[in-house]
Amino acid sequence: MKELLLVGLGGFAGSVARYALGGWVLHFAGPTRFPLATFAVNLAGCLVMGLLAGAVARYGVFGPGTRLLLFTGVLGGFTTFSAFGLEATQLVRRGEFAVAALYAGSSMVLGIAAVWVGIRAVAMLPR
Repeated sequence: MKELLLVGLGGFAGSVARYALGGWVLHFAGPTRFPLATFAVNLAGCLVMGLLAGAVARYGVFGPGTRLLLFTGVLGGFTTFSAFGLEATQLVRRGEFAVAALYAGSSMVLGIAAVWVGIRAVAMLPR
């Protein structure tokens, strides 16, 4: 139960942070065809994920509960793209280049395809 609470609280904080950063980016950037807010959030999430993962690996910081709060909760609520970035990087660091390429390529292509399928499926529903 404690673990669920940590993930939930972190997810709340991450989601609020995502909304705030996205709004801030749009406020200063203005209208754009490029999804700048999401792009910024995803890159920021990847950077924070890398910084935290590096701190864990190098210094052994954060116990299991704090890791759940930060990695699964906060960054999961902020962006799941950060988890994707970490996992792809771990594959590369282990020398699993083919798996990393397959994972990265298929995640992007199939993720975009899944969004398209979802949009099309809803468009086919009666009004």
